[in-house]
Amino acid sequence: MSIARARLWHLPHLARILWAFTRATPWLPQVRSPRDDLRALAWVTRRGWVRIVRDRSGIAAFIVRDGSRVHALYVAPARRGQGHGGALLAEAKADTGALDLWVLEQNAGARGFYAAQGFREAARGQGAGNDEGLPDILMIWSEEEEAA
Repeated sequence: MSIARARLWHLPHLARILWAFTRATPWLPQVRSPRDDLRALAWVTRRGWVRIVRDRSGIAAFIVRDGSRVHALYVAPARRGQGHGGALLAEAKADTGALDLWVLEQNAGARGFYAAQGFREAARGQGAGNDEGLPDILMIWSEEEEAA
């Protein structure tokens, strides 16, 4: 497993991983077109916010992070549970003393994953800050709290 900065030529792989979740999740409204998703992925990739993890089969997961804010973390369905998401978060944690992210309330799998990675719930929202307009939860991690 290796972690590297994403490049624009990775966009097709990133999009497939993203769509494997967003297009296959019945409760998640489709609010962006595939073209808009690609534009957004290109935008964050150009800014250097995207890190990918590769395994023997290729790109397995990616994280979008700007400073302490994790905007997205997606793992290819066949690669879930193999430590790829945890590896991306471990790198992010090593780079900063605190991380925060918003997770959709209905996404129990992600909430459990982040809790297992040391994140705790800090606040709840009604979806005003996410594209889908769904209730969400602010989860935070800090090096200080983990050390305590």
